[in-house]
Formats: sequence, C-alpha cells, structure tokens
Amino acid sequence: MQIATFNINGVKARIETVLNWLDAANPDVALLQEIKSEDASFPRAPFEDRGYNLETHGQKGFNGVAILSKYPLEDVTRGLPGDDSDEQARWIEATVVGKRAVRLCGLYLPNGNPAPGPKYDYKLAWMERLEARARDLLAAEEPAVMAGDYNVIPQDEDAARPEAWKDDALALPQTRAAFRRIVNLGFTEAFRARTQGGGHYSFWDYQRGAWNRNDGIRIDHLLLTPQAADLMTDCRIEAELRGGEKPSDHVPVWLTLDA
Repeated sequence: MQIATFNINGVKARIETVLNWLDAANPDVALLQEIKSEDASFPRAPFEDRGYNLETHGQKGFNGVAILSKYPLEDVTRGLPGDDSDEQARWIEATVVGKRAVRLCGLYLPNGNPAPGPKYDYKLAWMERLEARARDLLAAEEPAVMAGDYNVIPQDEDAARPEAWKDDALALPQTRAAFRRIVNLGFTEAFRARTQGGGHYSFWDYQRGAWNRNDGIRIDHLLLTPQAADLMTDCRIEAELRGGEKPSDHVPVWLTLDA
C-alpha cells in the first residue's frame, strides 16, 4: 500500500497541481492537509473520476483535511477527540483495508505562532489531545498511522538554518518535548527509521528564494504503531515535486506498507 501525506495549500487554488501529481504518482491513499474548502464545495468529481473514494473534514478558507483512497474507507471519524468546542478542521481518520486493515489518521497540527500567546496555548493543548488519541491507538494493538503536517521541527538537523527557528513555535522546547512524548509512547517516526542526517526537508517558504537555496524544514511526519511499523518497507520525501506553475510550499512524504 502506497500512502502519501501532502499539505496542498488550497485545493481550489492548486487543483491542477494536485491532479497532475495524482496522475503521475498514483498513490493508493493520499492524506491531504490545508484543503481550505468546506465539505459541500470541495471539488469531488475530478478525484472520484480517478477512482478515489473521498472523505473530507473542511472549513471555509482555512485548515481542512481529506483522505483519498483507492480502497473503501470504513469507520470514518472527524475531529480530534477531547474538546467538543474546537471548530477547527484539523483531524480525520478512517480504516483502509488492502491486504489487511490499517487505521489512517490525517492531521494538520496548529502552527502556534506567535508564541507565547493564545495560538501557542492552543497548539500545546491540541498536542495533549493528540497524545491521548495516540495512546488509544496503541492500546488497540492494530496497524495505525498518524500522518500529516505536524508543524513541528523535531530537532535542529530538520532545518537548514536551525538558528532562524529557535524562537518559532515549530521548534520551541515545549513543542519538541510534546512531540517526543508522543513518539516515546511506542511510535516509529517513519522517515527517521529509514533515513538519517540533515538536508531532508518537506517545506520551503515561498519568500526569499527558500526553495532555490534549499532553505527548508522537515515538518511533515508519519508516526506508526508497532503493528504498522512491522509492515513498513519504505518512507521517502518526494522533494523533486516542488516546482511548476502553482506549487505548494510542501511536498509529499511517502510511506510504503506491506498491507
């Protein structure tokens, strides 16, 4: 099973970019972030015409997550548990059954800037809720993947210029500690299980020629339960996708499971 996570930065603004990518790459499952579209106005037809089952959790102009799957999507839920008052569309999960069932969770974790402040408080509270959901996924003892734009730079080697991010919400000690607490519950960080060292990025700012200078950061991650990690055969960043007329500021990260 080929799974890709991709922050597309607006489905309507970049629909041709996304459709061209799907035609060329043909993932079995794609977890999308920042669709920036309400569910009712999401352009479903081009995706369904390509054989994808589609589930969205969107809101107007901001955030929003989606799952595309060549396999049926079962037991779909929307919204991260733990705060019924949270109206931001940042979490969707479903079970995908290929050779075996895998629970897939697509997430768009809050940015948190400016920090300190209410937005950073929301980020840390959201990560506490994520940790609680992660514990439940582990307790189920089934293959599960939490994938998406975490807005977390786990360590200095995940930034071309770590000093430029030291006061940013993506790299503050509290952010990194919250991320480590989740991983240390027993998850495998898929990319780092396959590739070590610096120079591997999934996001480049549109400003200041960051792409041309490879001034990037790695903030798109896939965390695997032990049962999913046992099925992993590869994980890679599709950095060569960046470019074209309307690129996203992110590129896809791919996971291959024997499932």
